[in-house]
This record gives sequence, C-alpha cells and structure tokens, in this order.
Amino acid sequence: MRLTALLQCASKVPKNYHNMPERYVRRVTRKIYYQTPNAINYQKRTIERKNINFGLARPWEVEHNDMNTPDIPYNKIYLEPIKEWNYYRGDWVMVLKGEDKGKIGIVNYIVQERNWILVKGLNTKHIFKNKTRDFPGMLVQEEQPLLINRDVKHVDPSDMKPTKLIWRYNEKGEKVRVSERTGRIIPIPTEAWETMDFKNPNIYKEQPKDTLAKDVEKITFEPKHGTFEQDIMRSMDIEEDRVPRQKY
Repeated sequence: MRLTALLQCASKVPKNYHNMPERYVRRVTRKIYYQTPNAINYQKRTIERKNINFGLARPWEVEHNDMNTPDIPYNKIYLEPIKEWNYYRGDWVMVLKGEDKGKIGIVNYIVQERNWILVKGLNTKHIFKNKTRDFPGMLVQEEQPLLINRDVKHVDPSDMKPTKLIWRYNEKGEKVRVSERTGRIIPIPTEAWETMDFKNPNIYKEQPKDTLAKDVEKITFEPKHGTFEQDIMRSMDIEEDRVPRQKY
C-alpha cells in the first residue's frame, strides 16, 4: 500500500489493529435480544440494546459482552468530540496526572470510543488475577486508561518536549502531522500499521494465493449484459437466435 493511501485511511488505523472487517465489528457490537423470523406472516421487529458500554475490551471479546448484558444499565458518559484524531500506537506522549506526572512513554493501546489511550509502563495499577478459593491469584501490573483531552500531551521527538500536533498539507499535497511549537513534521509511527496478521505492510511477503500488488489496480472483471447461459454460450462460440422471454 502506498504512503498516500495510508495517510488517507489514517483515521481508521487506531481501530484496525486486529484487522477485523467492519461488517463483523458491527455485527458483534449489536446486542440483539429478540428478532422476528424472516417470514411473510411476521412483521419485522427487532429488540436490541440501543446504547453500548465501551471499555478496554474490544467488541468481539468476552469482557465486552459481560459489560452489555440486559441486567447491566447503560452508563451515560459525556465525551469531548475529537475532530481529527492525532494519537497512534508508537507515539511519544507525556503523562500529565497521577504518580507518573511528567514522565514520557509510548502509546501501546487505543480505545477511540472513549478517547482513551494506554501508555506502556506508566499510570499502572496492581491487581490480582485468576483468584480462586485454593489459589491466591497472580499480582499483575496493568496500565490504566488516560484521557487524551487532559491527561496526556504529545512529545516532539526532536527535543522531547511537549507540544500540540496539528494536521497540515505538505508540498506534495499529503496530509501530515506538524508540531505547533517547532513546525517539524512528525510522521505516523510504523507501529500504527501493525496488525495481528503482520508487523509491517512493507515487510510482508506475498504468498502464492495472494493477489499481487501489481495486479490490484488492474481491471479483472468486465460487466456484460446477458444471462449466465448467454455468457457461457458466448464464451463457447454458440450462436442462438431465440430471445428468452422477459420475467417480472
């Protein structure tokens, strides 16, 4: 994929780490309690959860389903709208609250629905996991979410000082991030393009069953007017003068 194409789809990068199709994400996010059968004697009715609780879990994970069971109410949360998303995996940020205030870390997890990011090794909390009656559990250190509006700030890699990033266009017409304080271009980190299938699209090796990159832009299908039978007869040089009757 070319750099210009990557910049055009930059807004989708925070959600596409698991490389899941959008139709699958929409299907698992919907919580349908009852749906009438697909028959002519039924009026189409669907009872579903209108408001979804979002946390650190992805929509296809068990923790997300546990947060949206019928007996758990919807917690209304007010978020400041983000016009242009500026945070990506691999960005250097400075923490502005808590015990790690003033420390610099790398973004390693993003929840765009809540304006949350997790910084590697900072703003952590110790919790016990897998605790049972016979096992005391394991003490695990986990990063806690930080709100991008007031809890963190970008860091300019040139001098490692906090700055605000804004989107601008360069001489080639590409949309890039620019430091408002120094005016330097801060590219999107390579970690932002990583998915569960491959680390980086540039180092991915094409497999025998993959569509080659040089063939992606080629037109492999030409639409033709005719039925399936007519297409077969045309490919086999079979002439037929009769015209099929129209069906309505």
